[in-house]
Amino acid sequence: MRSDKPPTMQAPASSLLRPRLVVCAALVLVLGIGLVARASAESPSSEFIVVVNRQNAATSLSREFLADAFLKKASHWDGGETIRTVDQRADSSARNAFSSSVLKRTVRAVRNYWQQRIFSGGDLPPPELDSDDAVVGYVARYRGGVGYVSRSANLGDTKAVSVQ
Repeated sequence: MRSDKPPTMQAPASSLLRPRLVVCAALVLVLGIGLVARASAESPSSEFIVVVNRQNAATSLSREFLADAFLKKASHWDGGETIRTVDQRADSSARNAFSSSVLKRTVRAVRNYWQQRIFSGGDLPPPELDSDDAVVGYVARYRGGVGYVSRSANLGDTKAVSVQ
């Protein structure tokens, strides 16, 4: 039985899938770029707020100044007041983010730094407090106080400063 109809050309299944694969690959690429952009916008520094005593005139601090203050390489504010840094517990997410973003070291590396300083007769590390509220209280109590807290913390009698 022969048909008088000309044979129809049917595209192979692989050529039908190719446009769908291209669309899917483009979608994955766009979503991937969006996730990378979001991750960089939500850098570790977005996980903490640096706070200073309300009487401190500073509205922003450089990352380098903060690092020097927390590693006790700097000891006084511009006005001559003694810097009084305070850390959070080592397992605090704010501490991990601050150490990574500002000190450019892990919490473990910072602890090693302080062990070496103590062993060589150097200074002691900043006090380590258990909560955002304790850090806010410390910073509010000392005119030269500076610390960091989680974004959800009640800042009380301290003020937030930006990190440059």
